[in-house]
Amino acid sequence: MLLGVHKAMADAAAQPSIRRKCGPYISSVTSRSLNLMLRGVVLFLIGVFLALVLNLLQIQRNVTLFPPDVITSIFSSAWWVPLCCGTASAVIGLLYPCMDKHLGEPHKFKREWSSVMRCVAVFVGINHASAKVDFANNIQLSLTLAALSIGLWWTFDRSRSGFGLGIGIAFLATVVTQLLVYNGVYQYTSPDFLYVRSWLPCIFFAGGITMGNIGRQLAMYECKVTAEKSHED
Repeated sequence: MLLGVHKAMADAAAQPSIRRKCGPYISSVTSRSLNLMLRGVVLFLIGVFLALVLNLLQIQRNVTLFPPDVITSIFSSAWWVPLCCGTASAVIGLLYPCMDKHLGEPHKFKREWSSVMRCVAVFVGINHASAKVDFANNIQLSLTLAALSIGLWWTFDRSRSGFGLGIGIAFLATVVTQLLVYNGVYQYTSPDFLYVRSWLPCIFFAGGITMGNIGRQLAMYECKVTAEKSHED
């Protein structure tokens, strides 16, 4: 009987050492990779959904025009638009929390899902205004959307990294759009900023802030789960 007790105690002592040797590191790497992939998929799907809804709004108001042969989906949107927007959304949503971590400035302003949902609603409203609200001229429209976009950043972000990334995203996305329009992929009605509309960078800026907020919230959930697992271990 004593021999059996000693053997059980020896097995119990050996198990934690084996777990410490191979368990935590592998599980940590696996959970991080899986979480990163899941966040990317969620951000991609959100980007696709917003692209379908917002692009449909733009087409209905004849703000953007696609050639008839590329309008193939049931949502009257070129197939590559949702895919590009979904990919960009995933990259932006993953980039924001990585930038916060790199700069050592964790974003803690209004970190709850209700705030994120309000941010999405304001972004949709800004896009809606660009297509539906009639202004006296394009300059007035552009200045109004610029003020609304900066107001969105101030209300839901207020970080230097968020503002800087938003400006960079707006610039890069506008350049890419100019190239697409220049090559005849699609066109804007009444372009007043080279080949596109002057308010387009404001939409891209607001979209970058919105997807960044979603990405930060998803990353914050990952941190909570990781902390809970570490505490349990």
